[in-house]
Amino acid sequence: MRESLFQLPAAGKMSLQAQIREVLVSAILGGQLPVHDRIPSSRQMARQLGVSRNTVVLAYQGLIDDGYIVARERSGYYVNEEILNGRAQSPLLDDRGDPSALDWERRFRVHPSVQDNIHKPADWQDYPYPFIYGQVDHKLFPIAEWRECNRQALGKQWIDAWTSDLRDRDDPMLVEQIRTRILPRRGIMARDDEILVTLGAQNALYLLASLLVTRDTVVAMEEPGYPDVRNIFRLRTDRMMPIDLDHSGMVVDERLGRADVVFTTPSHQFPTTVTMPRDRRSELLDAARANDLIIVEDDYEFETNYIGEPCPALKSLDRDGRVIYVGSLSKTLFPGLRMGFLVGPKELVDELRALRRLMVRHTPNNNQRAVALFLALGYHDALIKRLERAYRLRWEAMCDALEAYLPESGRMPTFGGTSFWVSGPKGLDSDVLARKALNVGVIIEPGRIYFSNARGSVPEFRLGFSSIDSEMIEPGIRRLARLITNSQQHRYPT
Repeated sequence: MRESLFQLPAAGKMSLQAQIREVLVSAILGGQLPVHDRIPSSRQMARQLGVSRNTVVLAYQGLIDDGYIVARERSGYYVNEEILNGRAQSPLLDDRGDPSALDWERRFRVHPSVQDNIHKPADWQDYPYPFIYGQVDHKLFPIAEWRECNRQALGKQWIDAWTSDLRDRDDPMLVEQIRTRILPRRGIMARDDEILVTLGAQNALYLLASLLVTRDTVVAMEEPGYPDVRNIFRLRTDRMMPIDLDHSGMVVDERLGRADVVFTTPSHQFPTTVTMPRDRRSELLDAARANDLIIVEDDYEFETNYIGEPCPALKSLDRDGRVIYVGSLSKTLFPGLRMGFLVGPKELVDELRALRRLMVRHTPNNNQRAVALFLALGYHDALIKRLERAYRLRWEAMCDALEAYLPESGRMPTFGGTSFWVSGPKGLDSDVLARKALNVGVIIEPGRIYFSNARGSVPEFRLGFSSIDSEMIEPGIRRLARLITNSQQHRYPT
């Protein structure tokens, strides 16, 4: 037999029984096990893999039940030839044409692959000092509660809720929970028909750009700002208008009179974390009314304020229906869930719902129901409290470490959130700093990507703290400060 086919992965995360099944299924469907070849006996397979014979017997029995193999009395186990029926024969490699002869470049209407994007190490968890933004600390996540909600969501009593094609509708239980549990925390009142569930906030922003932005639309957004939404808008229009910031967030002046759509992150400005005070929010709403503007409010991070009371969302102050509110569950649950929502006037939501149907129809039903249960059973509110306590400790540790090791850094005021925006000394290249920091186990996010028209290097960089333990913050900042000091000494030798 071909023993090399039957090897378990060195660091498999599935059970041994599942790993054995995967190895055999792959060999069968890949054609490495012909139907007339005998599969090793359970005793032989157990000896070769170094596992219990009972584990192999259970794996074999599951494959028999599902029709992959058959057991012949006094002969052994064989591939069931019926499992391969209905599979088209793959062409030989030599029979294929030359794909390079097709000119794809001529057919492209946009080039998203050439846009400048945020890059983060895929193996960030292997670094001791990951000051990376937007990732979760697994130790804070209630795995048992989430598993229970998924178990209930996939139960027989709700089989229609997760197997049906909803076409353009959302899970009514989730919509109700968003309306009654999440939005009131931000001071927002809405009807069910004013809420749309999306595949994360990013999906909501793409839908809005597709519906509201043409090549003639002028889009105003904060500078520095969120690179992904800037790239989304740039696929639709070249008429981007960067608006600078001050200590109160986006500046409101006569420039907004030339805009059609305004994108803003007032709760925690992205990436500086500046919180827009109520008087500036009122000024922005007044400007929107006077200039017939639509405002897209991205409330990407659940409201935390470590030195005062949370400020209500801009949407809660809107009396004209001009503010479209975009929310996300990625920062409280986990980014891989891809669950967000949008709140706006019914007329807008109806069109967005029809547009979403053409793209993805609706968010996966099982995820919607699991999240709805997680909210309804109070697990989400309990998680927010846990995160607030943990993040406050890390926020304080970051404040102390930056004050101790980078006291001259021009940090803009931070009232909440899970990151710091740091301005290094003049002449510092944060891209170079980020590359050097990786060599000593520190991950930072260089600031150039957040500026729309950055030329050359910028001294600003971002430090996230949602996925790093409190006790690791001080030594990580100390290492980073040493790198900055060394770079300045080389730049200005004594």
